[in-house]
Amino acid sequence: MTTPTPAQAAPTVPAVPTAVPVLVGKARPGQLRAAVAAVLTADPGSLYSVSDLVAALGNSGGAIGNACDTLVTRGEAELAGTGPRRYKANAATTAAAVAAVVSPRGTAASSRPRAPRPPAPVPGPAEAAAPAPSTPVPTTPLTPAPAPANGPIRRPNGAVYYPRRLAGGISDVEGLRKLRAAGVPALLYGPPGTGKTSMAEAAFPDLITVAGDGDTTVGDLIGEWTQKADGGYQFAYGPVVTAMLQGRALLIDDATLISPKVLAAMYPAMDGRRQITVKAHQGETVTAADGFYVIAGHNPGVHGAILTEALSSRFSTQIRVETDYDLCRRLGIDKGAVTVAKNLAVLVAAGDLGWAPQLRELIAFQKIADVLGTATAFANLVGIAPEEDRDQVADIVAKTCGRRVTALALGKQI
Repeated sequence: MTTPTPAQAAPTVPAVPTAVPVLVGKARPGQLRAAVAAVLTADPGSLYSVSDLVAALGNSGGAIGNACDTLVTRGEAELAGTGPRRYKANAATTAAAVAAVVSPRGTAASSRPRAPRPPAPVPGPAEAAAPAPSTPVPTTPLTPAPAPANGPIRRPNGAVYYPRRLAGGISDVEGLRKLRAAGVPALLYGPPGTGKTSMAEAAFPDLITVAGDGDTTVGDLIGEWTQKADGGYQFAYGPVVTAMLQGRALLIDDATLISPKVLAAMYPAMDGRRQITVKAHQGETVTAADGFYVIAGHNPGVHGAILTEALSSRFSTQIRVETDYDLCRRLGIDKGAVTVAKNLAVLVAAGDLGWAPQLRELIAFQKIADVLGTATAFANLVGIAPEEDRDQVADIVAKTCGRRVTALALGKQI
């Protein structure tokens, strides 16, 4: 976080609580954006990078970067600098923060009900000829230039991505950029935690990310009516329309967890028409600007993830993404942990096991090992394996470590 200088005087904003609230449980649509606004308003004179906000809220850099861009688009925050991007509060940020379902750190809640959607205003005779007012979306977003495709690339959360080779000799990042230029949508598939989202973030600095799940609605993707500070309603475009109007890349992460009926609302934007009809906004027709591009992420085998024929047919390029064990060693991850992961992956490929740790789990392993020791990290690795696979995972760990390891648990009093 940057210490404000006299030139960065804070705008006048209402008083905010001294403790920065954080989201409890799974964020609903708009909640992460409101939580980011809450952090900005808690210290309105400071500039926050995406990494600062990741440290404060714990969400992924892609999701938080998307929330920040949406706040700027809606006029509810300011982009104060690039390289890295830094954001600050403005006079409208406090109102944007009140929509979050938040709780002080250390409290817990199992779930929160989704707030009812406000009814769309009924247009009068004079309004019937044109769509009702909507939140304006700038058509020329401020985004950094793409980094070279063959070297390390810094992602929005500050982590470094190392490009990998595709068939044909080019890097994965260069391949995605060429596909975008040709208008060929790409589907990235593979086990969770292998780097699909990281790959897309590295390829496209203008990326908008949507985290899909079974509760995702058409309104979450296309747009919906939202209540303004003055009590009125305004139509706010969703990430799909925003990406279309600004000609940006759009990642639908976990796309196969979203209902096919919901995804169908954006299919016309992905074919030759490059248009969608926003039914909730009086049938407005939106045409995609040059540069608009769709990528999707799919985790085969995850409960509820269904790759329908309709969805698959819209992605001419489908790239399998697996853990790069050479990269794991390059990142300094314990050699024994990498060996365990590779051996487990062989069993998974043979159909003899259902789970193997991927890049995400191996990075977490090393962080735990650095803090609590390698033995504890291996015990945790056994513990996070699905219960039906845990014994086999423990066997492989024992062969590598030379001793039996059980799942991480509390023992007797010290």
